[in-house]
Amino acid sequence: MTDVTRRGTFGLGAGMLGAGTMGAAVFGGAQPAHAAVPVVDVPKPNQPIEQGATLRVIRPTKFVDPDETVWNENTARFTKATGVPVRVDFVSWEDIRAQVAVAARTGAGPDVVVGWAIDPHLYSDKIIDLTALADYLGKRYGGWGALGQVYGKKHGTNQWIALPVGHGGGALVYRKSWVNEVGYSEPPADLDKFLDLARKLKAKNHPIGFALGNSVGDGNGTATWLLWAHGGRAIDDSGKVAINSKETLAALKYGAELYKTFIPGTLSWLDPSNNKAYIAEEISMTSNGVSIYFVLKNDPKTKAIADDTYHVRIPQGLAKSPPEAPNTLNSMIFKHSKYPNAGKEYLRFMMEVEQYDPWLTQCLGYWAHPLLAFDKSDCWNLDPKILPYRDAQKMKFYEGYSGPISAAAAQVNAEYILVQMFAAVASGQSTPEDAMKEAERRMKRIYNKA
Repeated sequence: MTDVTRRGTFGLGAGMLGAGTMGAAVFGGAQPAHAAVPVVDVPKPNQPIEQGATLRVIRPTKFVDPDETVWNENTARFTKATGVPVRVDFVSWEDIRAQVAVAARTGAGPDVVVGWAIDPHLYSDKIIDLTALADYLGKRYGGWGALGQVYGKKHGTNQWIALPVGHGGGALVYRKSWVNEVGYSEPPADLDKFLDLARKLKAKNHPIGFALGNSVGDGNGTATWLLWAHGGRAIDDSGKVAINSKETLAALKYGAELYKTFIPGTLSWLDPSNNKAYIAEEISMTSNGVSIYFVLKNDPKTKAIADDTYHVRIPQGLAKSPPEAPNTLNSMIFKHSKYPNAGKEYLRFMMEVEQYDPWLTQCLGYWAHPLLAFDKSDCWNLDPKILPYRDAQKMKFYEGYSGPISAAAAQVNAEYILVQMFAAVASGQSTPEDAMKEAERRMKRIYNKA
């Protein structure tokens, strides 16, 4: 059963919903194989499924059709293999946190949540230990990437409270011909040169656009990129609020200048907005997952735009590594579930190569793998344009960087404090100094309460 609550998503039409058809559309008729992924034969964890088990699962809705289509097919395979009925509800990105909060507060609702990166750390006392399952998967599939370990483990321990499922990278998506037209071969990593590129694109009526609205993926991604690329951080290593700094001021001033090159309306953009603007050729460049390219590539009417679309890492600026915290699907199982072993077996089944690799590949790497063996997946040989997304699990930045993963860090992210700080300055509603102080006040309220 699937009960879908939808927002604006970007599908390929009813005629292409079958996995076989989708595979042919994306891969020129060749079905994906998982033989390239190295697998180690290790014993499965002892997770006997409870008699009479049923499961309810919630997870974010799609941006590309195979995300839901293949997920549902894999779920049906699990039911056929185990006899466990599974209901999957696909929830809008902005609404899933509210549903999870209600479940945590009432002790009722979904058994398994495939939600956002930091959210399990809000409910660490209400979810079950997944260490044995994570250890098994790590040994079987070449270990976990650095980002998955940050989000999966309880801070400062080797206890896994969550199981990362996929990382949605935030590379730059850009129109190559338009970038070349203003004198650049590709978007530069240097911030001053990047601003120059943006200004020249704007002058040629090819503005750029980055989300500055309260959006889970793109809004938070814009704010953290600007902060980290200037050497700033919201939280220091000891967990203290560190937003009040010269680096933050520099980031805010730069963000305000960059905003002048944006298409109007980005202050209210949600996660689908930049997809729509890019596909409509209203913007020349944005930061996004592979979903824009996926849709363009699979629609004959937009083939010319797809051919002109390329990806590179987001400008690094002063950061020592790419200042990107990929949007991460992170799963957890509530203690209120009557069937915790069934939940663990469901997650194990979905992460095994027979199910995971078709999902990864048919989504064209939209949710990049957290387990390192999938670096070898044929997914990454299908189109060189998607390679910037392959190493999402190796990123060193994360929500709440550089402090400990905590409930406070999750709340700062959920309240969009950094996004609103940048938006206030970009819109002229606040000076950089005042916006920074307001963000500091809000963050200290959260951290002092934690």
